[in-house]
Amino acid sequence: MTEDTSPTPAPAVVPSGPRVGLFATCLVDLMRPSVGFATVKLLTDAGCVVEVPQAQTCCGQPAYNSGDSTDARDIAKNVIAVFEGFDYVVAPSGSCAGMISHHYPRLFEGDAAWKARAEALAGKTHELISFLADVLKADVAPPDLAATATYHDSCSGLRELGIKTQPRALLDKVGGLKLVEGAIPETCCGFGGLFCVKYPDISEKMVDAKTDDILKTEADLLLAGDLGCLMNMAGRLKRRGSDVQVRHIAEVLAGMTDTPAIGEGEEEGTG
Repeated sequence: MTEDTSPTPAPAVVPSGPRVGLFATCLVDLMRPSVGFATVKLLTDAGCVVEVPQAQTCCGQPAYNSGDSTDARDIAKNVIAVFEGFDYVVAPSGSCAGMISHHYPRLFEGDAAWKARAEALAGKTHELISFLADVLKADVAPPDLAATATYHDSCSGLRELGIKTQPRALLDKVGGLKLVEGAIPETCCGFGGLFCVKYPDISEKMVDAKTDDILKTEADLLLAGDLGCLMNMAGRLKRRGSDVQVRHIAEVLAGMTDTPAIGEGEEEGTG
């Protein structure tokens, strides 16, 4: 009998870090699933055990912003029940993360039991880039990307969650990527969830001002951490005949830039 001298395969590396529930967000699920896949890769590479609960729903922000507190509370109760067992909840969106971490406790004023559960979930809910940089202090090692990029600071990420330097620090690790700042990176793009529906004329002027600034940078890549903002700006750039590619920062950090950019090809809506 011939002795088998082939090398023994190395055992698979199983993450043993914190158990993270991925709050995928409606827009990522329906319009840009590649952002979800990129998020899972980044979290797994950082040592997290990532789960994506199938029972998750919208965070309730559209109802909340419309003044429909009753429906917003019902949605929040489901999110709390689904995610409260995880060590952390992470969303690739400052908007959704801000809703859970800042507004859920306010929904349950006068209901001590649910307010306590909302506060507990709020305390462990984070936007993706902030989680990697501030909580995990992860040693992210993104692949090279030859491009000139400019970055948009979303309103919720910047103003509610204090996300400003973190994405730029991580992007600085991308070899070949040159980051150029616009004159108004912190200015709202005009999306604002229901704002662009209620006030389309004002929203259009805001996104025109934003895209004017993006084009002046002469960047060939626009990045941000909120898909709503990115879709809004991508749509306006395309209508203006621009070739600027638009992507979520997670896609660049995870090295998943082989899919069509936002607003291009057939990627949107396939998930």
